Amino acid sequence: MKVKTIAENLGLKVVCGSNALDRDVTGGYTGDLLSDVMANSKEGTIWITRQVHQNIVAVASLKEHAAIILINDSQPTQETLEKAETESVPILVSNLPAFELSGKVFNLLSCR
Repeated sequence: MKVKTIAENLGLKVVCGSNALDRDVTGGYTGDLLSDVMANSKEGTIWITRQVHQNIVAVASLKEHAAIILINDSQPTQETLEKAETESVPILVSNLPAFELSGKVFNLLSCR
């Protein structure tokens, strides 16, 4: 499933990286501890987090994540947006909490 399809189905707001919404999503990972995400997430993952600082882009780029989704209407910092645009990492925003959003993403990916 493409990042764009997930964004459309869940009503996510694309705040940057709209040029990379055609990436394939192969799974999901929910977590806020960067070292945990680096150790356990996989390439193609859509990462759900509350973190908004620019280090999330570095982790997503390193792990080759498909996109980052910020929860609870969290907004990335300006530095994060700039780094994400440079690295072509899509960042999307949801008004949902992590638990609910994770379930919705899981259900979408399970139905393909």
